[in-house]
Amino acid sequence: MAITTAASRLGTEAFSDNARVELRQNATKEDIEKVISAVYRQLLGNDYLMKSERLISAESILRDGKVTVQEFVRQVAKSELYKNKFFYNSFQTRVIELNYKHLLGRAPYDESEVVYHLDLYQTKGYEADIDSYIDSSEYQSSFGENIVPYYRGFQTQTGQKTVGFSRIFQLYRGYASSDTSQLKGKSSRLAGELGRNSASVIVPPSGGQSGFAYVASGRGVTPNSTFGGAGTFGKEGRMYRVEVGGVFGAGYPSVRRVNQAVIIPYEELSSYFQRVVKQGGKIASVKPL
Repeated sequence: MAITTAASRLGTEAFSDNARVELRQNATKEDIEKVISAVYRQLLGNDYLMKSERLISAESILRDGKVTVQEFVRQVAKSELYKNKFFYNSFQTRVIELNYKHLLGRAPYDESEVVYHLDLYQTKGYEADIDSYIDSSEYQSSFGENIVPYYRGFQTQTGQKTVGFSRIFQLYRGYASSDTSQLKGKSSRLAGELGRNSASVIVPPSGGQSGFAYVASGRGVTPNSTFGGAGTFGKEGRMYRVEVGGVFGAGYPSVRRVNQAVIIPYEELSSYFQRVVKQGGKIASVKPL
């Protein structure tokens, strides 16, 4: 059953019909390899994993049936592999966002959840913080010992706040996207929103069937002007701020797409829209100043 009727546009289609990955009794070697791959994909945020980076010892004891999937998840989350990708080089709030995404399959619901994990890390350390996710009743009721964590924030379910649905899209940017290669880098996606206790709009992942979506810079966007002269306001005297997503950027490679925000007079809107369409972009918003 589809997560939503807009699954293909929102980039969640890959999760609509896929069964949960579970390690069952009498699992074949192929089944175990699928579980291992699914854990790496989930916990590493779909990032590329080199053969030399694999956790050979942890994989071996899972194959031998000496640990559960839950314990394998714990070992990956506490590994230097995970720390190098997300912990050492990211802001702490970003780390917490990713821990919620990777280990519980959802976004943080409110600022108190972030504060709790900040305090826990400061007082008891990294490993105790990781344990708090994996040993939680939420993890147990959602995944148990042998189901690989998955993105459940897309679905409405008992005990989950509806605000989590829109927030997960700030963390999830498409099935082909990696958590280490997103436009906003290592900064928090939800800190401001959680601090204001507000809900974000859903911004579809870039590159889907609906084209590229405009996402404002974390530091704000300084709009460009398409006209000359500081005192020019156009014949109609009306100015508009236009946000555009996915236009082809200058330079190499030619497939590079960028987001833009410009301020233009009313009489130039039509010609600007035509230019954006020719460049393969999408008009995200038009607001009068």
